[in-house]
Amino acid sequence: MVWTWRYEKADGSVVTPAGGQEEFAGQGDAETWIGETWKQLAEDGVDTAVLLEDGTKVYAMSLHEG
Repeated sequence: MVWTWRYEKADGSVVTPAGGQEEFAGQGDAETWIGETWKQLAEDGVDTAVLLEDGTKVYAMSLHEG
């Protein structure tokens, strides 16, 4: 199993991160990573982060506060 994040703008278009695609061995690792980096991603223009397990959407979350 590979866990990844897909980053999207408000219009649904995909944003490619400058550092490339991160891959994680587990959901917890992926969620810890997004918890540490979401503010920078939001500053870089990402509106939504979508968690994927082997390419299948698990959930999406807004990167905007409140």
